[in-house]
Amino acid sequence: MTQLSVNINKIATLRNSRGGNVPNVVAAALACERFGAQGITVHPRPDERHIRYQDVYDLKQEIQTEFNIEGNCREPKFVDLVIANRPTQVTLVPDEQGQITSNHGWNTIEHKDYLVEMVKRFQGEGIRVSIFVDPVEDMVEAAAETGTDRIELYTEAYAASFGFNKEDAISPYIKAAQKAREVGLELNAGHDLDLNNLEYFNQRIPGLMEVSIGHALISDALYLGLEETVKRYLSALK
Repeated sequence: MTQLSVNINKIATLRNSRGGNVPNVVAAALACERFGAQGITVHPRPDERHIRYQDVYDLKQEIQTEFNIEGNCREPKFVDLVIANRPTQVTLVPDEQGQITSNHGWNTIEHKDYLVEMVKRFQGEGIRVSIFVDPVEDMVEAAAETGTDRIELYTEAYAASFGFNKEDAISPYIKAAQKAREVGLELNAGHDLDLNNLEYFNQRIPGLMEVSIGHALISDALYLGLEETVKRYLSALK
C-alpha cells in the first residue's frame, strides 16, 4: 500500500491568521497519525507564513510516524533546521523567494553538482533524501546520478488535466515512474492530488511509495471531518 503523508501546512496557515495556538499543529498531526496516516509532512518557508521553524522542533518531539520536511535547501536556515531535527526524509524543492506554492521541479541536469553535494550532506546525517522533479525522463535519470534515495513527482499537471483526458494526463508520469525503476530510485508524488484523482494515479503508477497531500485533504476535512477524510484518502491508496 502506498503510504499517506499528511501535509499540515494549512493547519498552520489557519492558526497564524488569528494568532495564538488554535488550531494546534501538533495536535492535528497526532490526530492524523491516530486516524491512520503513515507520515506527517511540513514545508517551512523563510517568512514562516504557515509552518514556523519552532513547529518543526515541536513536531519532532511528538510524532511517531515518518516525518518529512520539504523545502528549499538553498536556504542555509532550512538546511540547519533539517539537520537539527533529523527527520525520516527531507524533500528538496526548488522554491523561489515569495513563491505561494511549489510550481516546478528541479532541473537535475543543470543543478546536478549542487544536488550531489546536498544529497551527500543530508544522507551523512542519516536522513533519506527525495528530490522534487517534473515527470520528465531525463530529469529522473539525472536525479539518480545525484545519489538521492527517492524522487517526488510534481503532480500539478496531472491534476489539472485529469478532468479532460486522464489517460493523457497520467502518461508522462507512467513513463517517469518506469524510468525511476530502471535507474533504481524509489518514488513519491505530490501536489494537487485529491479524492477525485488519487485512486487512478495510485493504480497506474508502478512502485509508488508515498504521496504527500495537504491542501485538498485539509479542505475536505472541513466538510467530512478529519478522521473520515484521512480514512478516505487511505482507502484510495489501497
